[in-house]
Amino acid sequence: MAARHKRTLIAIVGRPNVGKSTLFNRLIRRRRAIVEDTPGVTRDRHYADVEYLDRPVTFVDTGGFVPEGKEDQIERMVRQQAQAAVEACELVLFVTDGRSGVTSGDEEVARYLRKQDRPIVLLVNKCDGLKDADTMSAEFHRLGLGEPIAVAAEHGDGFVALSDRLEPMLPPPSAQAEEGLVEKDEDAPIRVAIVGRPNVGKSSLVNAILGEERVVASPVAGTTRDPIDSPFSYKGRELILTDTAGIRRKAVITQKVEGFSVMGAIRAAEDADVVVLVLDANEAGVDQDQKIAAIAEEKGRALIVCVNKWDLVKGRSGSQTEWREELKWYLTHVSWAPMVFVSALEGTGVTKILDLALELFEQQYFRAGTPMLNRVVEHITTEHPMPWSGKRALKIYYGMQVGTAPPAFAFICSDPKGVPDRYERYVSNYLRKTFSLRVPMRLFWRERPGKKQRALAAQTFKKRAEHRRRGR
Repeated sequence: MAARHKRTLIAIVGRPNVGKSTLFNRLIRRRRAIVEDTPGVTRDRHYADVEYLDRPVTFVDTGGFVPEGKEDQIERMVRQQAQAAVEACELVLFVTDGRSGVTSGDEEVARYLRKQDRPIVLLVNKCDGLKDADTMSAEFHRLGLGEPIAVAAEHGDGFVALSDRLEPMLPPPSAQAEEGLVEKDEDAPIRVAIVGRPNVGKSSLVNAILGEERVVASPVAGTTRDPIDSPFSYKGRELILTDTAGIRRKAVITQKVEGFSVMGAIRAAEDADVVVLVLDANEAGVDQDQKIAAIAEEKGRALIVCVNKWDLVKGRSGSQTEWREELKWYLTHVSWAPMVFVSALEGTGVTKILDLALELFEQQYFRAGTPMLNRVVEHITTEHPMPWSGKRALKIYYGMQVGTAPPAFAFICSDPKGVPDRYERYVSNYLRKTFSLRVPMRLFWRERPGKKQRALAAQTFKKRAEHRRRGR
């Protein structure tokens, strides 16, 4: 089965308005963070998973550090979020402004970073179009963070030097193959992450599954801070159950330690094979539940929706069937995920979670034979022909499976860009129904190989025919 690389977390920090978000967008090669020539635009942390120098990396854009004692309440929260990112990462990019020179704000950030046990790369930004960039960056040696690199994030200058500096600081592909991979063979334990909002009963659920008081459970929100792993066996399989901190909205995270805990919960979900999203039956399907479910789907992880505290509403708020239909409407983007109703307090229904985890783990590595998949393609196009794109009807030539965890399928068609979203949903639903899949899937639409050569040959044939007509 496929292996999974551990991602290196790189935090981008600095005082406000030095170009952190511009650098972030340049590194991930897309406009993800808002960029504006105004201090304080970025407040929350932005994450982006990319392949950088052939390594799996997560870049984190942070808000600006404002000197302590001079910040308002929001600026203090922004600084705490940035500090949480630094304390969770493996590498720091410290961004400064070459046009402004070294400021007291830069010196304060530098003092904080020198206390952290992290590799730090000092960048002097906004050095575009200045012949004395090296002279300008030389001033930043006095921050005591090593040789500065002059860059211009807006125009992409200096990024070769940045890559050369970062490459030896990142785990080489061979080392990651040895240290950072989770091999999903028959003997590897299945990682199951328990996630959700604060105080929905995650720790109580872990204790109920394990049959012991393994983690501290309290009605006080925020009791759990660090992800806690609990290995155990179930039906002859080794599993690792991970209890995580409650994931609150970024706007209400007020303490640095809580920001750190939330980041740990999100990374635990990313590292898991199966994510169990715990909902409170008294308040299920709220916006934050939707956002947490979206994290699992975006990362391609199998998902179980677990409605906890069912004992408090059972018999007075409708049947499980009614609840399923309503919650599927709230969680429409993960409506394929199985749903269970449990009471961690009474210990009822918790074994269903483990049975589903084993089932979904196998589905994550499902493989469809190409002949079988193409018979499905034939049924799909017969029952619901592809729509028209321009003056021609779209056509699927054949399909093939190109990956697992999550299952990924590629369909070779006449016009990949012309396939509408509604038809992609139809194909996805048909595949789920045919193969009984309740895990995330990925669909790719690709051009038929040799399309350019055929177009060139057709053009040549047309020119020859036109030449013969003129000759007559």
